[in-house]
Amino acid sequence: MLELVFENGLILDPVEGPLPGLAMAGGRLGAPGPAARRVDLEGFVLLPGIVDLHGDGFERHLAPRRGALRSMADGLRALDAELAATGITTAVLAQFWSWEGGLRAPEFARALAAALRDMAPVLRTQMRMQLRLETHLVDDYAEVQAFLRAEGIGYVVFNDHLPHRRLAEGRRPPRLTGQALKSGRNPEAHLALMQGLHARRAEVPARLAELAAALRAEGVLLGSHDDRSAEARAQARALGATIAEFPETAEAARAARAADEPVILGAPNVMRGASHAGNASARDLIAEGLCDALVSDYHYPSVRAAALLLAGGTGPELAQAWRMVSTRPAEILGLRDRGRLVAGARADLTVLEAATGQVAASFAGGTVSFLAGAFADRLLG
Repeated sequence: MLELVFENGLILDPVEGPLPGLAMAGGRLGAPGPAARRVDLEGFVLLPGIVDLHGDGFERHLAPRRGALRSMADGLRALDAELAATGITTAVLAQFWSWEGGLRAPEFARALAAALRDMAPVLRTQMRMQLRLETHLVDDYAEVQAFLRAEGIGYVVFNDHLPHRRLAEGRRPPRLTGQALKSGRNPEAHLALMQGLHARRAEVPARLAELAAALRAEGVLLGSHDDRSAEARAQARALGATIAEFPETAEAARAARAADEPVILGAPNVMRGASHAGNASARDLIAEGLCDALVSDYHYPSVRAAALLLAGGTGPELAQAWRMVSTRPAEILGLRDRGRLVAGARADLTVLEAATGQVAASFAGGTVSFLAGAFADRLLG
């Protein structure tokens, strides 16, 4: 772990704003030892490391093509490098437990959890798992609870991706053949599985309420996904699913805000200026004060880029936007040791080039996880 004193340049705490200097030693922020090196930050901006609450871009590293996965450890090393290069120091991997199969199958969730456990000592970025549970898999609930407990997973989001309307009308869902191939089933078997789960929909509310109560009792954070209305948000709230991921309408986001519930939006939506699915614009919701955290969703570089876009560059105004990608995500997860540039916090830092906004360096727990360009010359010279 490095002992460094950063000076000059722009050092931004998302709450306090510009700071005159910053030191790190022993993996924490605070007073340096006598051997600490001084680093001139002129031309750079230093901020707390990005805390990404929801990302599924890891899938392309772990299984870039169906059947191509050979070593999940190699995939996690590649993921670690991308996360660091985009300024992310804490990453929540949004992994399904779903009837959809393939990368979303329970078997894949188990393999990923095991790989994260085994690889944790060598990965620089701290990676955690969020389990996205398909609610109609009621027969899996006991197994899911045991899995969460065994792996120490403390964040679950409830999803329902069954095409209920089509199934109720007796029609074949769109893209059935492609989905079936990804799952390893033939189309008819895949359709029969969906029909069977749809037929049991009356069981779900009571069984899900029991599971949610049990998970809350164990301290698991619960969230809902893609709420479309205030009613849907109220239903999630009744379960204790108080984190609103990607609300599809302003109505749902306002309902969450009225109840003081965290609202999570996608950074790619900010960069596009609109949702790719035609849902509420993240920029509009942010302008209305309806966003707590911006997350990578399917594109890791978008988190930093969205904060820069909202702030209009790398000036002091960036502190406010950076709260949505570092401070508030850490608070939502209950991680009090990161997201701020305060004494005793983990030395998780992101360094940006002031002129371009590109990542020049990332530090995770006081170690270098990414280093490039002129800042690398300055730190190593």
